Amino acid sequence: MAGHATRREFLGGAAGMAAGTLLGARALGGVHRGVDDTIRVALVGCGGRGTGAAVNALSVQRGPVRLVAMADVFEDRLKASYEAISGEVEEGLDVAPERRFVGFDAYKHAMDCLRPGDIAIFATPPAFRWVHFTYAIEKGLHVFMEKPVTVDGPTSRRMLDLAARSREKGLKVGVGLMSRHSRAMQELKQRVRGGEIGEIVSQHGYRMHGPVVTFRSAPKPAGVSELEYQIRRFHSFLWTSGGCFNDFYIHVIDHLCWMKGEWPVRAQGVGGRHFRYGPGGVPWIDQNFDSYGIEYVYADGTTMRFDGRTMDGAGNRFMSYMHGTKGSAIVSANSDCGLPSRIFGKRDMSAGSAVWTSEVAGAERNPYQNEWEDLIGAIRDGREYNEAQRGVEASLVCNMGRMSAHTGQEVSFEEMLACGHEFAPGVGEMTVGSEAPVLADGEGLYPWPRPGVGGGREY
Repeated sequence: MAGHATRREFLGGAAGMAAGTLLGARALGGVHRGVDDTIRVALVGCGGRGTGAAVNALSVQRGPVRLVAMADVFEDRLKASYEAISGEVEEGLDVAPERRFVGFDAYKHAMDCLRPGDIAIFATPPAFRWVHFTYAIEKGLHVFMEKPVTVDGPTSRRMLDLAARSREKGLKVGVGLMSRHSRAMQELKQRVRGGEIGEIVSQHGYRMHGPVVTFRSAPKPAGVSELEYQIRRFHSFLWTSGGCFNDFYIHVIDHLCWMKGEWPVRAQGVGGRHFRYGPGGVPWIDQNFDSYGIEYVYADGTTMRFDGRTMDGAGNRFMSYMHGTKGSAIVSANSDCGLPSRIFGKRDMSAGSAVWTSEVAGAERNPYQNEWEDLIGAIRDGREYNEAQRGVEASLVCNMGRMSAHTGQEVSFEEMLACGHEFAPGVGEMTVGSEAPVLADGEGLYPWPRPGVGGGREY
């Protein structure tokens, strides 16, 4: 586990934020004049995914893009991100020290460095997404937000309202569900729509591998606040991320729904935690199950089965496929959107029965870059482009499957949307001294899901 920032580092830069914002605005004053068509970007959330998104933004081929501000709760992550970006790009990085902001309100200062029509990247844990999106809409900013975008019913309803507001203002919004920007999958989608595998009768998705990132966590070390610990270990806590289910599984679930052309209406799930202790008997304290099996059902009765597993030593499988009345198709051959996508004339998907294999060349093989080319192109062309609603709906479908496994009950799409349990109702007012939304018991353990005995709540 990476080292933690001290309290001083956690608060680092706070005293200079107001002055920094003013200096940042002055430093950028000249670039808003004349016919300069540079699109300016602020990065909010400087972890690995935020860093990658910033590099993709600065690599767009159409017109100049500059990263002019960065924000994170943790100074060490901001510094590491800046260094990583500077090592990846040759131009476009223009984040002077006075435009690097740290703290829970750093997102405001970073967006204050932009003008209407510029872009804010949101790559913090999704618990904060609605807070940041609200401010961006007020500022008239286009947005690229990483998935997932909601973790529960109340935040889903809030984000749907914000999505509608962003459309009303004509804002462009990209959501990091990059499978939909895979050129291979886009062609597969058109072929499926054209009837090449017939009517879809079943879908299957898998993500099975060993523990990665912050899927599981040991007890909080001394000298670190509960809030800092939970944000740093965000995959381990449902309030921050929706847990591993939302963060790990959303891509496969989303692209299968996309192929079907609709969202499931209900889910029935199972799951459990097989390993509660690590080496030396140290307990794993996170809120995740290490295995999930979900049956999603569409309105016409078609089912999508998703299996997720995060265990050491178990077999790996990370792909998706579907069967139709006339054939079958591999959607992702490996990972979230791995090439090639293929169509088969038979259900057994043997090599000899392949009737189409995707061929994607050059830069368009990278869906992470494609989604940025598509977003920037829409901004420069003035085309309608807003993925916010479907990003919320994809997150809601994940919430639905996760809640079904965690409660042991069937959960419908409408029930998930109406669910009143908000994991972190005070997230918009959080400061460094705030109490964490969940607290450990006397043994250092956090509440975990208990199917059948939770009274309809996940914990």
